Order: sequence, then structure tokens, then C-alpha cells
Amino acid sequence: MLKIGCHLSASAGFMHMGKEIVSIGGNTFQFFTRNPRGGSAKPLDEADAAAFRRFAEENGIPVILAHAPYTLNGCSADPGIRDFATRTMADDLARMEAVPGNLYNFHPGSHVGQGIEAGIEMIAGMLNTILKAEQRTTVLLETMAGKGSEVGSRFEELREILDRVVLSEKMGVCMDTCHVNDAGYDIVNDLDGVLTAFDKVIGLERLKAVHINDSKNPLGARKDRHEKIGEGTIGTEGILRVMRHEALRELPFYLETPNELDGYEREIRMLKELY
Repeated sequence: MLKIGCHLSASAGFMHMGKEIVSIGGNTFQFFTRNPRGGSAKPLDEADAAAFRRFAEENGIPVILAHAPYTLNGCSADPGIRDFATRTMADDLARMEAVPGNLYNFHPGSHVGQGIEAGIEMIAGMLNTILKAEQRTTVLLETMAGKGSEVGSRFEELREILDRVVLSEKMGVCMDTCHVNDAGYDIVNDLDGVLTAFDKVIGLERLKAVHINDSKNPLGARKDRHEKIGEGTIGTEGILRVMRHEALRELPFYLETPNELDGYEREIRMLKELY
């Protein structure tokens, strides 16, 4: 079964998002745990979460993906920023226990001149602080485009983080098609080669979700600018090859293209028909 959805606003709660994704033909969705620029989260509505768990089971929503705010940086040179990232992620993971068995994705961070090695060490240290043996949420490192001093544009960097996390079984990876393209991995002309490299370095069993986005930029641009499906340098066929690949086709796919809800509905319909 194709698991496909898009990014939705969480402001109205889990039930609203569940009904919204079903209304546009999807069966999974991604949402920000709080304002994407950071800040406090609104109080958790336990009744809404319980109603959503029933709705998801009745309507065939097998998994959902929470996304941490963009501003969290667990490898900042500023201890205050690192502390904020740690506290926010810990709070997010505690709240995710209201909808257990799902996924939580975050951008590893930017080392801001401290060096990749220092960045990796701090990210792993943050994860070792917040991960709990009893948690039922899998935390995903997102593949990054490599702009500025981002950590995570190379598979080897993600592997180094995973190797330093004590509760590594609680961890996985989310691959973003725009990001890996912009990072220099040629998923258009050599998808098998890219996935072979991923498997050798990280292990395909670690790959738990895919962000499907076209890219405004050419291979290796290190820019991270998403485009609508079929309007960028990856193209519709390139995206479909990713979705159809035997190593990926059972994973959940999430659109993060520059769209409103009607645009997501069109892309979901198109990709389901072509898939």
C-alpha cells in the first residue's frame, strides 16, 4: 500500500489533521510540533489525541511524522541555544507518547564554524540526554543539503551520529529528495548507486521515511530550495523512481513542496495515479 501525505498545520489538533489528509486522498501526514521558528507549544489535548488514535485505525493511517522546529540547533556554539534545543526536543518526545509508535524528524544542526566533528559530538550528546528506553517514538535524522555549516549532508556524518547514540535502536533516518540532490547524490541518474552507498554507510533498515520534493537547483548546488513535483531538476519521473524502488516503496512519503492544501491534493492524486 502506498503511504503518501503532506505537511499540515497542527494548530487545530490531531483529529483535524487526520480528517484533512483523508479529505485530499492521503493516508499519512507530517506536522510541526510547534511554531516552526521555535517557541512554546500549546497544551496537549489528550482527548483529541485519543480520538485521533481511533480515527487513524478506522481510516488506515498507519503512521504520522512530527517535525521539530527549524530553529533548533543542538550543535550551536551558544550553550543557551543548545539547551533550548535539548529541552524542546525532550518536551516534544514526551508529548508524542500521546500518539505512540510514530516518527519524529529533526534537522541535525549547523556547527557554525566549530567543525563537523564537534557538531557530531554535540548532536549525539543531546540525543543521549533526551532519548528514553521506554519511549515509543522513533527519532529521525534528516539528510541535509549542505548549505552553510550544516551537519548531515553526507551519509557518513549521519552514521557517526548514530554510532555515538547509546539508545541507537530508537533512531532512524529520513531522506529528503531535494536535500540529497542538492548535496550531490545523483538520485535522478544513479538511484541504485545512491541507495547502495546509503546501505553500505548507514544501512537501509535505518531509513524510515522519505520527503518527496523536487529541487529548484542542480545536482550538488548545496542550496535547499524545494520545488513542486515535476517543476524542478529532479522531475516527476525521478520522484516516481524513488517511490517505486523496491527498497523504498513501503516507506511513508511526505510532500514538502511549496503548496497550499489544494496543491497538495493535486500532487497526491497525480502521484497515486502514476505510481
